[in-house]
Amino acid sequence: MSSQESERLATEYLGFADNTYLVMGVANKKSVAYRIAKQIEQLGGRVIYAVRSEQRKESLAKLLRDREIMVCDVEKSEEIESLAVSLRERDVRLAGYVHSIAFADYPNGIRPFHETTRQQILQAFDISCFSLTHVCNALKDLFTENASVVTIGISTTRMASESYGFMAPIKAALESSLAFLTKSFSKFSRVRFNAVAAGLLKTSASAGIPGYVDSYLFAEKVIPRGEAVQTDEVANTAIFLLSPMSSGITAQSVVVDAGMSINYFDQAVIDAVSAADLGHGV
Repeated sequence: MSSQESERLATEYLGFADNTYLVMGVANKKSVAYRIAKQIEQLGGRVIYAVRSEQRKESLAKLLRDREIMVCDVEKSEEIESLAVSLRERDVRLAGYVHSIAFADYPNGIRPFHETTRQQILQAFDISCFSLTHVCNALKDLFTENASVVTIGISTTRMASESYGFMAPIKAALESSLAFLTKSFSKFSRVRFNAVAAGLLKTSASAGIPGYVDSYLFAEKVIPRGEAVQTDEVANTAIFLLSPMSSGITAQSVVVDAGMSINYFDQAVIDAVSAADLGHGV
C-alpha cells in the first residue's frame, strides 16, 4: 500500500473530511487552538475561525490566509448571537466546536487567593467557563446529530499552585459543566462534550502568567520522561475527541500530563530540594 493510500485511509477513518468545525481561541501559531485547527484541515475538514476582536483578526491575517475568520467577543452576548445568526443564514452545519478560551486579569501580579476581587473572578468565569455554555446554546440547532465539543482544561484543579492564581476553581467549574451540557443536550441530540485536561504548556498565553515559567521548568523535572507536555500532544487528544472514534466518550476530562501527577515524589527532585534546604542552613 502506498503512503498516499495509507494517508487517505487514515483520513477517512478519522471522519473529518467534508465536515465543518468552529474553532475559538487562536492567538498565534503556538496556540493549542491553532494546532488543533491545523490538524483538522490536514484531515480534510473545514475550519471556521472565531477570534475576539478585529485587531486579533488582523494579526492573524497572514497565519490564517484564505481562511474564514469571524469576530466574536464572548463577553458580549450580541456578538455570540450574531455569530450564530451568520452561520445559520448560510446553513452551516457544525460537526464539532473547539473552545480554547481562557482569560484572567492580574493587574498587580498574582495575589493570595483570598484577595481575589469579585470583578476579577466574575470576568474570568464569564470568559473561561460560562462562554462554553453560552456559545453552545447559541449554536445548538447548528450542530450535527453526533457533533463533538471539546474544551481545554488543566490536568488538576486540586493543586493549589500560586502561579495559576484563581483560575483552577474556574477550570473546575468548566470541567463540571461538561456533565450538565451532555445531559441537557441529550434531550434533543447526541452532541458530546469533553475536555483535554492539559499539563503545563509552553504557549504565548502561559508565558504571560507571573511565575508560570518556573512551574513549567519544575514540571519538566517531575515528568518521568524529563520533557514537558507538547502542544501537539494536547491537539492530538482533542482530534481524537472530535472524531467518531471517541463516540462512547462524553462528559469526561482526558488528562494529558505525560505522567506528571504520578511522580511528584521523584527521588531526584526530593534530593535536590533537601540539598537546597541544607545549603540554606549553612
